[in-house]
Amino acid sequence: MNNKTTLVIMAAGMGSRYGGLKQIDPVGPNGEIIMEYSIYDAIKAGFGKVVFIIKKEIEETFREVIGKKAEGLIDVEYVYQTIENVPSGFTVPEGRVKPWGTGHAVLSAKSAVNTPFAVINADDFYGANTYRLLNHFLSNNADSKDKYNYCMVGFILENTLTENGHVARGVCNVDNAGNLIDIHERTKIMKLGQETKYTEDDQNWIIIPEGNIVSMNTWGFNPSFFNELEERFPVFLENNKNNILKAEFFLPTVVDDLIKAGKSDVKVLSTSDKWYGVTYQEDKPVVKKSIGDMVAAGKYPERLWEELKK
Repeated sequence: MNNKTTLVIMAAGMGSRYGGLKQIDPVGPNGEIIMEYSIYDAIKAGFGKVVFIIKKEIEETFREVIGKKAEGLIDVEYVYQTIENVPSGFTVPEGRVKPWGTGHAVLSAKSAVNTPFAVINADDFYGANTYRLLNHFLSNNADSKDKYNYCMVGFILENTLTENGHVARGVCNVDNAGNLIDIHERTKIMKLGQETKYTEDDQNWIIIPEGNIVSMNTWGFNPSFFNELEERFPVFLENNKNNILKAEFFLPTVVDDLIKAGKSDVKVLSTSDKWYGVTYQEDKPVVKKSIGDMVAAGKYPERLWEELKK
């Protein structure tokens, strides 16, 4: 059994966003997609396995486009996030189309993960340092007797914005010891003049202080986290009966609850790297240029997989 750390990639939303996978945005010099850079960085950082959370209907194309490149270089496993996967005693409500959210996605991977593990979004470019930070923490921080030991990579808000519209981010409060105090999902953040602000009602804009740490859904957990997800998902379904067609079981909400209950410490591993993602179609040229510059500077090889095969 490989007892190294595992990288869990949430990719179940990809098929719907891209209308199948064949149109996934190539950003590298040889058509590489963002996820390939994530897997490359994770292998270099010492992760021993990658688990893809996908929809069953995209599996064949997914294996073809991404999976086969990683197979042979790292252990690979596929798990499915399905809307039908609810606890016994519950049924999928008529009219529910949306998946159950990021907490449910990670719960779908329980059977495939038996080591400390990191969780990332499939279509975010986090940079090599993120994977080094995660792997180092996960390799050295088992749960203590009375508390879970988890972590998240914290990005500086200004390094995660786009010029092309608003973004959603988990805005974090961090104590002096570098532990997460709480996290608030802000769904509409944008740069307005020299300031970064968010709004909840499209009327009132509230300043977020410069340098504020935000979460980009980049987490590190021990396997104990699966038990918490398993216990909390039925409670979520019960509590959201009145909004059951739209409610989502979010990862940051579970983490926030565990901190407030005194059950977990969550260390914030800060990075000054810039995050890249294609939130808007207009972001794509910026991402392509940035990755091209990194390749030119020798941070990544021109042919991503050939170096690892040597």
